[in-house]
Amino acid sequence: MSITALPSLAAQAEHLITLGVPEIAQLSADDLRSFAAGHGDADGALLAVHPDRAPASALSPLISREGKTGFVVTDMSDVDQFAPQGIDLPDAPLYLVTGLDRGDEMGNWTPEEALPAIAKAGRSPLLLTEGIHWVLQQPSVLERNHCFMTIGSRLRKENGKFDARTPALWISNGTGRDGSERRNAPKVGWCWWGNRHTWLGFGSAAARR
Repeated sequence: MSITALPSLAAQAEHLITLGVPEIAQLSADDLRSFAAGHGDADGALLAVHPDRAPASALSPLISREGKTGFVVTDMSDVDQFAPQGIDLPDAPLYLVTGLDRGDEMGNWTPEEALPAIAKAGRSPLLLTEGIHWVLQQPSVLERNHCFMTIGSRLRKENGKFDARTPALWISNGTGRDGSERRNAPKVGWCWWGNRHTWLGFGSAAARR
């Protein structure tokens, strides 16, 4: 299944306004509208809010799929501590992410294998918040057997090493602690840094500005 094109930046801004994202980010609706209007030439770009302004825990419940609300798995209560690693984020509350790709061709790769391949291609792994913004604007990007990891966000532990959990976005099967009522809901979860999953690609971007 091909992924549909992103809406215009103006439409993306209005969608975020409707969802209440400006309030989360302590911005005004006009801030989003002005930013979109000032970058009207950026067709195909994703409008993202800096994770310092709109963390994953606040954005996740805004995702929906088949009438089900997005959620973060129970064993990832520290989700907002997964911060950008090796990524030069624009120093602004709003920015654009261009050249989005779900990385389906890297299905059944480990994050450890995918990260250098993404870098070698001159691309950058998506942050968890960027992945959420993508699903907010383009729900069809999450498909059964075709979901994606966001390995640009890592959690560094007190001992200086990275947590082996790696964030991902997929669709709940309604099993275990998710609860049957969450079957088919969009889900923020994690996979081990060294594990493979045939149904998870690796989200990446060409650039941010």
